[in-house]
Amino acid sequence: MVTPGKPYEIPAEMRDFAEKSVEQARKAFEGFMGAAHKAATVAEGATGNVQSTAKDMGAKVFTFAEANVTAAFDHAQKLVRAKDVQEALSLQAEYIRAQMASIQAQAKDIGTLVQKTAADAVKK
Repeated sequence: MVTPGKPYEIPAEMRDFAEKSVEQARKAFEGFMGAAHKAATVAEGATGNVQSTAKDMGAKVFTFAEANVTAAFDHAQKLVRAKDVQEALSLQAEYIRAQMASIQAQAKDIGTLVQKTAADAVKK
């Protein structure tokens, strides 16, 4: 029951369940990423003539994706530990600010690589 003037507190059982779910999803993702890294390494070895810049771009995008998903899991874990709705909203605002800054930096890096790839293509 919600008491007027008192913030709604998330029940401990619900936080525990959510935290276990997030941790299981994180472990599944880590297993997937390990398999994907291994597959990428095998593919690179099989195609020895892959251009360096294309490989760099793929590796960078892969790294960005992994970082973004890791940040999302970290955020989910913080959310399930939130004591009340106000804390959850504050965490959400902080996460959005951090992700926007991260996406801007990632876009800049990708743009730099695209320019390098285009410059390399013109030289050939």
